[in-house]
Formats: sequence, C-alpha cells, structure tokens
Amino acid sequence: MAQVKTIAVIGAGIMGRGIAHAAAIGGYRTILEDLLPTALRRAESEIRANLDKAVELGKVSSPDADAAFRRLEYAGSVEDAAREADLVIEAVPEEMESKIEIFTLLDKICRPATILASNTSSLSVTEIASVTYRAKKCVGMHFFNPVHKMMLLEVVRALETDDDALATALEVGKRMGREVVVIKESPGFITSRINAMIGNEAFYMLQEGIASAADIDKALKLGLNHPMGPFELVDLVGLDTRLNILEYLHKSLGEKYRPAPLLVQYVKAGRLGRKSGRGVYEYPEGAATAKTADSAPSETVLAVSRQVSSSTSHGA
Repeated sequence: MAQVKTIAVIGAGIMGRGIAHAAAIGGYRTILEDLLPTALRRAESEIRANLDKAVELGKVSSPDADAAFRRLEYAGSVEDAAREADLVIEAVPEEMESKIEIFTLLDKICRPATILASNTSSLSVTEIASVTYRAKKCVGMHFFNPVHKMMLLEVVRALETDDDALATALEVGKRMGREVVVIKESPGFITSRINAMIGNEAFYMLQEGIASAADIDKALKLGLNHPMGPFELVDLVGLDTRLNILEYLHKSLGEKYRPAPLLVQYVKAGRLGRKSGRGVYEYPEGAATAKTADSAPSETVLAVSRQVSSSTSHGA
C-alpha cells in the first residue's frame, strides 16, 4: 500500500473544499487548488467556520481543529498543487470532458507513483483513467455533500485499478473518518443510481401536478424517513449536476433514467439550485455568491483545457 502524506484537491467548489477539510482532519498535508483567489478565500473561510462548529459541538477538540487548519495550503494552479502530492483527488464538475482534461494534465505533472482519484458520482472511472499512462493507479472516491457531515465514501474499482491503489484509497478514506463501501465500477455506482431515479420520479410527479414540491418533500421525509426531500436535495446538489448524471445513466442504462422534461426546463432556465439562488425553491441570499467559489471548478477546467490543447494527449 502506498504511503500518503500529501493530498492535492483540484477545484475549491462545494465538494473540493469539503474534501480538503476531511483530508486535513485526517492528518494529511492538504493542498487545495483553484484558479480564482476568491474561491480559495471562501474555501479557507468556510473550512475555518466548519472546524469551529465541530469544536462547538464537541466533535473535534480545539487543538485538533487548529492543527487541521494549519495543514491546509492553497495553490493557484494544478501544477503547484499536484507536483508533490502522493494522492490527487479531482473535484471538478460532473462532465466527462472536464475530468478527462484534468486527468490528462495530472498524468503529465504528477510523479509516477502518485495515485489519481476522481470524485465522480456516476461517470466511468475506467474511461477517465484511459487517458493516462497509470490506469492501475486510478480509482474513484465519491464523497457526499456536505462532506464534513456525510460519512459515506464510495470507493470505485475501475477495470484496471490495482490492489495497491484500492487499499490506499480505503486507508485514506478511513483516516478521513469515512464509512467506506467498495464498488465494482457500474454506471451510477450505488447511491447515484438509486437517488437519481427517486429524484427524477419526483420531477415527473411535480410536472403532472400530483402534489406540490413541498408536499412531495414532506411525504418522503415523514413517510420514508429520508433526511431531506428529493427537491431539497437536488437544490443542494445542483439541478445541472443531477441532469448530467441522468443523461449519462439514460445513455448507459436505458429509458427508465430518461430525464423528466421539467428538470430539463429548469436547467435551461438557469434554475440550478442553491448556487444560483433558485432551483425548485428560491434562495435569495444564494444568488449573490453564485458566480464566485462554486463556479470556480469550471474556471479551472478552462485553464486545463488550454494547457492540454498545447500538448499531445493520448488514451481513450
């Protein structure tokens, strides 16, 4: 099993900063990357606030929280973040093209022994890994939002992932305090496959006028004991992210995952959830910050695309 001392996290959006928080708490030197200084400043502020809250709730001691915060470093480029890392976790938008661009660049930057992990919630890690010369050292590590509260980690074994990379991902996840499940790669893994179907059916019900969004949410919370309703959850995750997942599952698994037309309409209208200030519900305060940190991963991908296009790629 590889020894991991330094973890780089690519993208300081909601998921990236949450993963960086967990890595620092786990005792790792953690380098969080984003091109936008505002995204890094917001990430630093939110991680500090979440650590302070954990101390207040008695989940972490004050010295341990301070030590974790000191382990965090920030980088304005993928190269600066990943060059010394033993494990790199990519947390860019849930789009195959974006993830392939990042992995192509990481394969050129990182040391041969470095393990590359994707935080994809549904895409093929095998396909992402195929653009590298280190497919055996590529693995899926699917964290859940909000990362500092959600304890599950899906570790995905791709077609060529070797035992060493898998064991390393499991050990890192446990040190981060996660409960880990191992999955043989399959579209949507476990949670996204089931959750996408529930959320999509909720949109069909809303579209058909069967009940209001609030009542559908209430029914699943009180009747099925779900901690959040499907519309509350999709607003948190992002309607565009959910649509990307459904389109991939529809393509790979068939008609039962065809996205509800109402979901497609909402995304086209820019109703993306909390990050845009409006999704199924409205979030007036969220609109003001929608164009800052949570759009940062896309900026990272644009820069990576320019770098990749200037060099010769290989793979898929």
